[in-house]
Amino acid sequence: MLRIGVLTGGGDVPGLNPCIKQIVNRAVDAGHEVYGIRRGWGGLLNYNPDSSDEEKLNWVMPLTKTVVRTVDRTGGTFLHTSRTNPQNVLPAQVPDFLQGLTVPKKADKHEREVGDYTEHVLGVLDHLGLDVLIPIGGDDTLSYGERMHREGMKVVAIPKTMDNDVYGTDYCIGFSTAVTRSVEFIHNLRTSAGSHERIAVVELFGRNSGETALIAAYLAGVERALISEVPFDPQRLATLVMEDKAINPSNYTMVTVSEGARLLEGEIVQSGEADAYGHQKLGGIGAVVGEMLKEYTGENIIYQQVAYLMRSGAPDSLDLMVAANYAQMAMSLVEQGRFGRMVALQRGLYTDINISTLMQGVKRVNVAELYDVETYRPKVRHVFGMPMFLM
Repeated sequence: MLRIGVLTGGGDVPGLNPCIKQIVNRAVDAGHEVYGIRRGWGGLLNYNPDSSDEEKLNWVMPLTKTVVRTVDRTGGTFLHTSRTNPQNVLPAQVPDFLQGLTVPKKADKHEREVGDYTEHVLGVLDHLGLDVLIPIGGDDTLSYGERMHREGMKVVAIPKTMDNDVYGTDYCIGFSTAVTRSVEFIHNLRTSAGSHERIAVVELFGRNSGETALIAAYLAGVERALISEVPFDPQRLATLVMEDKAINPSNYTMVTVSEGARLLEGEIVQSGEADAYGHQKLGGIGAVVGEMLKEYTGENIIYQQVAYLMRSGAPDSLDLMVAANYAQMAMSLVEQGRFGRMVALQRGLYTDINISTLMQGVKRVNVAELYDVETYRPKVRHVFGMPMFLM
């Protein structure tokens, strides 16, 4: 019998609950025990081995078939999530029972002093008697999973992020639903944009990778798409959207904007304190684009952030299928004793790779093949030999 821990970290996406359910069902059928670590890596940071059983359940809970029976019917993650990174903990985020503990300190990229509480996390894993850890997350969450692997923990990772930007896999849980939602909202907004003859600016999630905004624009037939990888000239954009508006019989046009997009001589729009991975909150570049277009064109603007609606609600069929299959693959690797692996899709085939692969590069839009940098629009002319999701 193995004792398996599973956690979800980073932003929530549709497909997490079905993935957890498949892991639990398969593990229980094989005679294993599964424990859900709540609130991502924060569950292990905040777990106090000396606390009451009731308090411990706030951070780690046993998972049975009964517990997960209906969770796949909803989006999000019933285990909750966080952006906690135990190797980069700010003083204000240190749990009370760990105050005064001597740990390695360093300065993060924002020059804040942070502590590395990995030794505590390893002690908690030992206290819980966990044999295997299955983290489900994006590159930030899984990067600490890779650290756990190097520390000697048996790890099998599952990639999820609606930006689809985990290096080493063509697909991450959550991407299909995010694109589906985006296309739906873009088409819905056409009625208002057309009725009022306006320029509609739709801001979509996408910190470093503009794939979600680009593919949504491609599938929804949006005239212009601003992506994270290519800085844009607002005056040129204004000229282009006015040309688009003039040739549209309904006298409107639409632009999608990745939240990580930036002007030629500007920075990305971000605010608030950086999280444990050094990321500040993004959002608002769409409003900036809208105001500039209004200034340069004299036209009225509709600005809409789709934001969390992209990741809300139940998963579509593709995310259901990939989530279920990734769970089955992860359990197969566990049963085969193959650890330090990440499940993946490559060229349409399910496979697995060394977990360290995700640390060896970055995954971004193939600008040369898929994007026209002069006209700010998708440029998909040939897809033979390309991955299904055009990355």
